[in-house]
Amino acid sequence: MKRLNLIQYIIIVLLTLQGCGKSFLEKKPLGLGNEELLATKSGVDAVLIGAYSLLDGVGSGFTFSSSASNWIYGSVASDDAYKGSDVGDQAQITTIERYVNQPDIAVFNEKWVTVYDGVSRANDVLKLIKKTTDMSEAEVAQATAEARFLRAWYHFEAKKIWNMVPYVDDNVTDFLNLPNDQDIWPMIEADLQFAVDNLSPTKADVGRASQWTAKAVLAKVHMFQRDYQSAKPLLDDIINNGPFALVDNFHDNFKVATENNIESILEVQMSVGDGGSGQNGFWGDNLNFPYGSGPGGCCGFFQPSQNLVNAFKTDADGLPLLDNFNDEDVKNDEGLASSDPFEPYTGNLDPRLDWTVGRRGIPFLNWGDHPGRNWIRDQSFAGPYTFKKFFAADGDNAGAESPRANSNNYRALRYADVLLMRAEVAVEEGDLAMALDIVNQIRRRAANEVVTKEDGTPAATYVVKEYASFPSQDYARRAVRFERRLELALEGHRFFDLVRWDVAAETLNTYLTKEQVKRTYLQGATFTKGKNEYFPIPQAQIDIMGADVLKQN
Repeated sequence: MKRLNLIQYIIIVLLTLQGCGKSFLEKKPLGLGNEELLATKSGVDAVLIGAYSLLDGVGSGFTFSSSASNWIYGSVASDDAYKGSDVGDQAQITTIERYVNQPDIAVFNEKWVTVYDGVSRANDVLKLIKKTTDMSEAEVAQATAEARFLRAWYHFEAKKIWNMVPYVDDNVTDFLNLPNDQDIWPMIEADLQFAVDNLSPTKADVGRASQWTAKAVLAKVHMFQRDYQSAKPLLDDIINNGPFALVDNFHDNFKVATENNIESILEVQMSVGDGGSGQNGFWGDNLNFPYGSGPGGCCGFFQPSQNLVNAFKTDADGLPLLDNFNDEDVKNDEGLASSDPFEPYTGNLDPRLDWTVGRRGIPFLNWGDHPGRNWIRDQSFAGPYTFKKFFAADGDNAGAESPRANSNNYRALRYADVLLMRAEVAVEEGDLAMALDIVNQIRRRAANEVVTKEDGTPAATYVVKEYASFPSQDYARRAVRFERRLELALEGHRFFDLVRWDVAAETLNTYLTKEQVKRTYLQGATFTKGKNEYFPIPQAQIDIMGADVLKQN
């Protein structure tokens, strides 16, 4: 079911909900319109669909700034990617790359409005349930659990980005006097625990949350607090008893044809060709297309960093270069015209590189070989690479109707993430054998499928093999974290991982030292420990609520 029957939601709910377009922090919500009409089982489900529909991050009127993929906050803010495009286009994002974040830039307010709109919609469901008389006890428990799961998810998004944020439940009436003076982790955990206790283990529809979804998100919430003992039993339960497994091929996690597969735990539904003029497609990433003659023809944003590309190099044993991966660059075509001769890098590479990053001379899905500069807006500004991981194959976008809308779902949480979190727990407990086994599972899968040329031969020298051992806890920790970067690259997790591991300053300042030689706009950039781990609360929200209520972090 694409986007959870969004058309139904538009027809039934948007005509009756008031104030959904803005967050509670922008103006006082006017609440539900005709509650008598909606106070039925079908009405509750329609409003619940509306709460789900904001998982893509674009239902509040914004797109790239509030995308479900968190490409700005989770990837561009890290060592994985540059803003891309050229120096002048959306220069506000460059300030995020340079760690000179200002509370008055638009993207922060747009993300804030969107996540709290999601919270408001979840609370609307809970309020409506209390007025409904035609639902069984089991139906009430299920709908309540789904709404509380969504409320937790949206608060989790806010917590990752801003840390000290207001927690809004369905009993709050004075929104404009709700301070951000308490840590909301316990409230997020309570909502998720309720979801674990009351959700069905199977999903009512594709895209909805199940009990297993709630367990996985709760485990991740514990991991963000480094509460490994609380995360461990949840992760073990998912691994030992859950319905998930790694799909055979890495790229099956990013193809339209293999959406909602056995590896997917939480998947945001997208669609095109449904009469919506492409508006149900993956609009949160609508800037992240090859430029010029490339598919989409715009806008050249979200370009992978050279540092990330270098991380995919492997040694003669097919293992990552944990300590010196960035000493030498993978050969690229920066400075060359597409008509100039070029031969791609011939050294050993992890095949996941070419499912993740578009680079010259390598097939770009079924769009032909990447031509290099003709698909890059400004090589001298943001380098020679393009985003590829969630890019849709030819035929899976909306075509001339809306060429930058595609039907590729965003996999917000997948089983590989769960496995790698369990490996982290194992390392911290000193169980290096388990950590080794899990990392090798991920690496075995990575070797199953490589990008090939038209004649069926590998497009590069792909060599990825398993570790023989983890000789120490420190080595195991570095190997697990490195594997997580390779597996989840450009999926919006990297910056948040660095922060939760408390290595953001060390890692990103090392990154900047070398990158500012390549990317001159990064010269002078510094990550300040104790400041840049979280983004500033939008000034627009502080102005509305007052600095005595909503305090800057």
